[in-house]
Amino acid sequence: MPQLNQLSDVILSQLFWLAITLGFIYFVIGRGMVPRIQSTVDKRDQQIADDLAAAELAKFKADETEVAYRQRMDASRAEAMKITAAAKQEATRRIEQLVAKANTANQAKLEKAEARIRSASAAARVEIAGAAAEMTQEVVAKVAGIKIGKEEALKAVEAVHG
Repeated sequence: MPQLNQLSDVILSQLFWLAITLGFIYFVIGRGMVPRIQSTVDKRDQQIADDLAAAELAKFKADETEVAYRQRMDASRAEAMKITAAAKQEATRRIEQLVAKANTANQAKLEKAEARIRSASAAARVEIAGAAAEMTQEVVAKVAGIKIGKEEALKAVEAVHG
């Protein structure tokens, strides 16, 4: 093969150019670009560290704010509970007063109604006794043929009904 026959003639020149190319790549990339990349990475790492420190500080401040907020909320809740309890006591006192007034008024109405019922009941008893006495007179007159007086009939009705 002719390509392999000329290998010994060109190998040194190819190795020379390979060394020059690798050297060029080393100096351009290794000495020129790598330091720039490294400085960018260092800046980025520093920026991340600064951001983490700022985030840590913000978290600390947020925690302090939350603690203060919770304390204010607890104090507000306690105050609201006091106000609510006072309002409940006041409402209970007012309701008790209104109930007492209503009970007094209702008791007076009840006593008046009971008095009316008693008088109506007494009047009804008198009326019923009178009607029963008249009926007794009529029944005795028809059944026994005896005429009795109203007073006598009323005494008989009262004796039976006590």
